[in-house]
Amino acid sequence: MNLQENISLKSYNTFGINCKTKYFTECFSIKEITEAVAFSKQNNIPFLVLGGGSNVLFTKDFLGLTIKINSKGIYTEKNDENHILVTAQAGENWNDFVQHCINNEYGGIENLSLIPGNVGTAPIQNIGAYGLEIKDIFYELKALNVETLLEEVFSLKQCKFGYRDSFFKNEGKGKYIILSVTFRLTTKNHNINTSYGDITQILNKQNITKPTLRQVSDAIIHIRESKLPNPKEIGNAGSFFKNPTINTEQFNTLQQKFPDLKGYENANGIKISAAFLIEKANLKGKRFGNCGIHEKQALVLVNYSDATGQEIYELSQHIINIVNKEFNVLLQAEVNVI
Repeated sequence: MNLQENISLKSYNTFGINCKTKYFTECFSIKEITEAVAFSKQNNIPFLVLGGGSNVLFTKDFLGLTIKINSKGIYTEKNDENHILVTAQAGENWNDFVQHCINNEYGGIENLSLIPGNVGTAPIQNIGAYGLEIKDIFYELKALNVETLLEEVFSLKQCKFGYRDSFFKNEGKGKYIILSVTFRLTTKNHNINTSYGDITQILNKQNITKPTLRQVSDAIIHIRESKLPNPKEIGNAGSFFKNPTINTEQFNTLQQKFPDLKGYENANGIKISAAFLIEKANLKGKRFGNCGIHEKQALVLVNYSDATGQEIYELSQHIINIVNKEFNVLLQAEVNVI
């Protein structure tokens, strides 16, 4: 294990927050990850696991050990005549992994193109986009039990996936480090889903009626690039807030005031767009000092000019308070605040 001290984390988080960690190590194997956790236990210091740094907001220095996961590797195993099991190590870049699958004609994952982050952090959030979530293609994952330092296998049921939620965000938080994830994908007869968002519109403009996996992925990448800022150009962590779920009565009341409000029924009520509420509160595109709300996507908070994490956090609280006051809807952060 290569241990460093007093390292800046600015280049390791997509918000570009300039904060420090007392100890830092990059782990390229399960053995190094285990050694890093053992070091934190032996020295009685907390540890923080970083993947792509795309879903975290640092509001202060971290006075423990930051473990940067960089383990690589993609492996396949035939499942049945139409399915293959594809396993990726936690340190694999998520979009690179998606593109690898598409290049090999493995279907089912294409709607999750260009989502930032690494494979290991994807199940924690149960990431999703364009009508698909991790749980829909998930098979199993391996994780390190930080107490016993032993590997454990988690099934779909054990992960307790919910909307941007999982076992690893709740009772398993801080108790496990995800080492690898296995997905069950199709090898033929792909069930291509273009019904969500602007995918069909993009494909129609290209006169594509029977799209390939690549064409669906390219359409989604085009949409995401047109709406979302590139973290390499302006600091951000993608969608900062979850889309809230409200009851039917509350939805009907809001829709009377805003007829263009769309709702999607789920097991807990009706899910609505957080971006819609933020925009209706006249916050979209507003700048507050060194940070602000992106002009094209109200869910995205951006670091314009060396903002501190505390500034961005206070902006998020301001948005939550305004939306709650105007619409009686309480937004929740999707980003992990440290």
